[in-house]
Amino acid sequence: MPPSVSGIADYSAALAEALGKLVDVEIFAGESRPFDPAKFDLALYQIGNNPCHSFVYEAALRHPGVVVMHEANLHHLIADVTIKRGNWDEYLKEAEFNGGGPALEHARRARALQTAPNYEGLAMNRRLLESARAIVVHSRFMMDEMRMAGFGGPAARIPHGAWIATADRHGYRERLGLDEATPLVGMFGHLKPYKRVAESLRAFRRLVRLDPRVKMILVGEPHPELPLDYLIRTLGLDAHVRKLGYAPIDDFVGYMAACDIVLNLRHPTAGESSGSLMRALGLGKAALVSSVGAFRELPSDVCLQVAVDSGEEDLIFEYLNLLVSRPEVAHELGARARRWVEHECTWDRVAARYADFLDAVKNDREWIQEEDEEIVEPSPPVPPVPAPPRAPAPVSIAYIASWAEPAARDYVDTHQTRLEKTLAITPPGTAEDRILEMGAYLQITPGLHTGLGYGTVRGCYYGTLGQTDQRRVVSTNGESFECVIDLFDAEKDVYPYPDGYFSTVLCCELIEHLREDPMHLMAEVNRILKPGGHVVITTPNITSLQAVSAILQGFHPGLFHSYVRPRASGETEARHNREYTPGEIQKLLEVAGFTVTLLETGPFREQPRPEYAWVRHLMERYQFDSTLRGEGIYAVGKKTGGVRERYPEWLYS
Repeated sequence: MPPSVSGIADYSAALAEALGKLVDVEIFAGESRPFDPAKFDLALYQIGNNPCHSFVYEAALRHPGVVVMHEANLHHLIADVTIKRGNWDEYLKEAEFNGGGPALEHARRARALQTAPNYEGLAMNRRLLESARAIVVHSRFMMDEMRMAGFGGPAARIPHGAWIATADRHGYRERLGLDEATPLVGMFGHLKPYKRVAESLRAFRRLVRLDPRVKMILVGEPHPELPLDYLIRTLGLDAHVRKLGYAPIDDFVGYMAACDIVLNLRHPTAGESSGSLMRALGLGKAALVSSVGAFRELPSDVCLQVAVDSGEEDLIFEYLNLLVSRPEVAHELGARARRWVEHECTWDRVAARYADFLDAVKNDREWIQEEDEEIVEPSPPVPPVPAPPRAPAPVSIAYIASWAEPAARDYVDTHQTRLEKTLAITPPGTAEDRILEMGAYLQITPGLHTGLGYGTVRGCYYGTLGQTDQRRVVSTNGESFECVIDLFDAEKDVYPYPDGYFSTVLCCELIEHLREDPMHLMAEVNRILKPGGHVVITTPNITSLQAVSAILQGFHPGLFHSYVRPRASGETEARHNREYTPGEIQKLLEVAGFTVTLLETGPFREQPRPEYAWVRHLMERYQFDSTLRGEGIYAVGKKTGGVRERYPEWLYS
């Protein structure tokens, strides 16, 4: 585990955090305390081919469990637990066990210092595979390697997790003395010869001749067998390549964020995946990988693959030239990479697969890969029962305006786009469904019944818990609508509804007014929604183009940051206490037990709209994301579980 300088340590820490939300996890990192397998359902071992995993390897042999094979070849690890401890006899025994007579003879020659151990040719994984109850791998390549090595037990292919990180790109470019336009290429992790460092530097030298602006950074410890300084000097790259050495993880990610292109090449391979690569893809970086082993399985539209053959250096150069000369190609490649890892490789998704596989191993049930599930032939179609005819949903602006009381007509006119959009994104209901509109002013409330089909429409508003108002409004067309409005404090009270009572809850223009505890509202909304029910949130966007424009011109970015003048009666409307970003609304929904099914931004009020093309151009020049920059946030979440985190650190101090 961290602070061990190891990609597998970073992997283990990220997995443990996500897996701990689903199962009871206890971590054993080293031999500081004894491990008693009787206290646990299963032991999960993370195994890599280096001395850091010696105690893990030995524990896995003593107490068989589920082994995560990060690499197919464990020869260096076996040498550490035998040769480096002065136990050549045990090494000879392991060599014979894994490779028979020829391997034993080679090991004897190595003992006599006549040759080196056969690190590449003898994988030394047989003993671990024969003892393991089950294994986890990250790729088809590794699965094939393990099956060819003789493992016949339960095995799961679970992708390597990806960090969806954020970092100050321009802050780290400032550290490097680079402006926003200088193309920057990076290589990250332990700089070993097999990571094609020499080939990459030679290709980069050709790029420098075409575009003298380009720079390269090397972040990681150089291997003693790699003459890095000599290579840089003899290639004439001293002014273009900078060695940064080992960097703590925050700086590691920051320097990666500063790059436009990341090289993650390697040959030969032992089937390993790369945590550095997954960080790069999660950051939305254009990446080059070698077309070998597990890397060959990456989707062709999320990274560029380089064959390891006589044309390798030429292809590295051509790809670098393409990405530097056409930055829009690099940007789109990185954007696709980030979308892919967000969909396939988040740590929560990876942990869910782990939890299901571990449960299958514990209970001796079959586990089927998601993409390998059987295709069940559909049954013959059953003719649908015709539904009774239903009038078109009258949720137009004119219909909404027809319900506005005289004092509210100006407000409805100003917010008509938002009101119409809210009804458009709200899932429709049936006569059996119940919907709650929080902060109900009865502007769109009638449309929830007549337009969206909900049989029961309820409203709520701030007030004393236990009190209710019976409200009735009449449209300009003479149509009447009645609704019960329950009063309570949305940040403190237990809402006066049973668990799972509503199909849908609307929380529109409310969350930005809360002063103390927005997660109380989210937790109560989760409680009163039935499984699979929906919450609809609309709120101002503090990171809109309008907000960015305001900040750059010296004004307040908030959509409504004013204090509210009291009425003659002394009553004061609640002002905005905190406006949110789209990403924060997504996180708020997720920690509250919802899966986000819609997240958009758009117009919020009917008002003159200044031209913000200059803001978008500025953001794109500096490679800031210019999506989700409308004035209002429109989000829908589907209840898929309970509250995951009551006080998320990003929201509560």
